Amino acid sequence: MQHQLHSSMKKKHEASLQKEPKQTPPSSDQMTIIIARILQVGVMVSAAILLLGVILLPIRPGGLTQHRLQSFPTTLLQIWSGITTLHPQAFIALGIILLIATPVLRVAASIVAFGLERDFRYVVITIIVLLILVISFGLGMGGR
Repeated sequence: MQHQLHSSMKKKHEASLQKEPKQTPPSSDQMTIIIARILQVGVMVSAAILLLGVILLPIRPGGLTQHRLQSFPTTLLQIWSGITTLHPQAFIALGIILLIATPVLRVAASIVAFGLERDFRYVVITIIVLLILVISFGLGMGGR
């Protein structure tokens, strides 16, 4: 009886293993395509948002004044507030932030790609590059 139970459980376990497809990590070529898409989409989205901001500049009440062209939101809260009220400068600022963030996202995706390839030397190097980018952004914003 116990042998039959053990045999039955073993067969069920083997059947469940056969049903589940093995998950293979993406190939190097697939990761290259994903990383390239991150760059393409990031640039396209940021360009579209920048263009929307430039189009909104003369359309908004008040027209193109020197003050309007020189005043931009400087914090994420100000940008969000400006986006919700359709201020052109907020869209331009958001587009610039997304344009700057795109290569940083690419570096982060590269960490994942190198990790999946089990190339830990490049994982460490890329983490260092990401840390340098983040620290430089932090130091740059500290001057405000």
